[in-house]
Amino acid sequence: MSELKLEKDARNRLAEQIKRYMDQELDTEIGNMDAEFLIDFLSESLGGHFYNLGLKDAQALFARKADDINDEIYALEKVIDDRG
Repeated sequence: MSELKLEKDARNRLAEQIKRYMDQELDTEIGNMDAEFLIDFLSESLGGHFYNLGLKDAQALFARKADDINDEIYALEKVIDDRG
């Protein structure tokens, strides 16, 4: 698996969300650097799990679509009369 990297804008938005959550829910103020360290930690420790869940969702979608295609192909088959 390649390294999980966030775009700068997404990283900044997440840092702001973490800071707001820490302040509102835990009554703790943290700075940008602490929020980014938390993002790094969560990315490293949890990122792979969520990435794998995304892959499983993609596999399930692909399997459903492949089944749909197989059904469509089956519907195209011609009836063959072997009587004569």
